[in-house]
Amino acid sequence: MIPTELPTVDDLLWPILNALKSRGGSASIQELSGSVASDLKLTDAVLNIPHKNGPRSEVDYRAAWARTYLKFVGAIDNTSRGIWTISEVGRQIYSEKQARKLVRQDSTKRSKERQRRNSKLKLREDDVTDVQDWKEALLSIVRRMNPDAFERLCQLILRESGFTTVEVTGRSGDGGIDGAGVLRVNLISFHVRFQCKRYSGAVGAPEIRDFRGAMVGRADKGLYITTGWFTKDAEREAVRDGAPAIDLINGVELCALLRKLKLGVSTEIREVVKPKSEFFENL
Repeated sequence: MIPTELPTVDDLLWPILNALKSRGGSASIQELSGSVASDLKLTDAVLNIPHKNGPRSEVDYRAAWARTYLKFVGAIDNTSRGIWTISEVGRQIYSEKQARKLVRQDSTKRSKERQRRNSKLKLREDDVTDVQDWKEALLSIVRRMNPDAFERLCQLILRESGFTTVEVTGRSGDGGIDGAGVLRVNLISFHVRFQCKRYSGAVGAPEIRDFRGAMVGRADKGLYITTGWFTKDAEREAVRDGAPAIDLINGVELCALLRKLKLGVSTEIREVVKPKSEFFENL
């Protein structure tokens, strides 16, 4: 049963706009999530409620829909790199009531148009509709891989992403470290230890602490890859002050990487045929 304190999609509209305004007009999804959670005073218990079987939390899932609706009304937009910006329309929204009203009016209008066309509305959002189809299907396949195969997949991803050397270790007693690699950025190389887990649920802070303990003194950076998602505690632990930072890749980001690198994913372009009545009328 979903707790009553879990915000609805409408509850998230105004906090998202406020977050963009307060951050100078642009923000990453992670920055928006942090600001919204703080604005609404959401507890970790609420933030860690999963959406079905993942790969994200219910709050993040609803926030993605809220961004979609705000994009529909022209209040915000996103770049190809997933950075969200506020438009002049969004800056002119001065109250929560106004935001809800604009979205409600737009939804009603779209519903009527959809009925007239007698076809489904195709949503174009940064990650909502993707997660509902190809990303969930892809994660279902990846989660059925045996552990060794999944480690080899992560090894291939790192190589395709610019690592000059990548070794899968997976030795028992190695503190959970699954492999090591060297990432070269311009003239500088970084030694990286990574861990890859086929979770369907959430990775918590204890797992991040254990991984950091195993990698300290052995690498410049840490990388944790999972088919699940990370709790807010895990995200905070990964960037805790005074401790080596660990980069996190959740299931959604893993799917995006596979798509970008064209590993196990193909993209098809559909041809859409539309009759043009004006052509016949002008004969």
